[in-house]
Amino acid sequence: MSKKKTVSRILEFEDDDLQALCEAVNATTIDGGGLGWVRPQGAQVLERYFQGLLLVPERMLFGVRHKEVIVGSAQLVREPRNNEAQAMCVALKSLFVAPYARRQGLGLQLLSAVEQAARSMGYRVINADVPETQRAAIQLFIRAGFEHWGTHPHYAQVDECPVRGLFFSKRLDLTSLPLQQQK
Repeated sequence: MSKKKTVSRILEFEDDDLQALCEAVNATTIDGGGLGWVRPQGAQVLERYFQGLLLVPERMLFGVRHKEVIVGSAQLVREPRNNEAQAMCVALKSLFVAPYARRQGLGLQLLSAVEQAARSMGYRVINADVPETQRAAIQLFIRAGFEHWGTHPHYAQVDECPVRGLFFSKRLDLTSLPLQQQK
């Protein structure tokens, strides 16, 4: 049996990967946040979602594994080709690690791999947004050098209650400079 990388881009689903990813999404949703869903979804809904996602040219799906099982993912979303003004930017979407696999450094490994992929494709800025309820993700972004630049007061709604959203960005083309020169 070959040992798989901890983080890799998913181009197609192998063996039980799709089922494991769907289980991770539902566990994350139950814990308070999973790709925007408020309630767990059935396997068919999630399987269609991820199979369809692989067909979208502007989206790249990355999976993170623990003991060779997918326990989280993130999406790297490119701007459409007609948006030349923002062609240097890419968006990080739906980064999560299932609750049963947290506190192992997998979120940081996933974020680092996605950043490296964006950097290797020549992107200079990576943007991310997250509900204020996702404290671990917010701390991860801050530790990874993302800058919080804005707050949306009505970003989402959960059980009739508004949830604020926090917006972050990171310059990818400055990461090799000393911190004092990056500003």
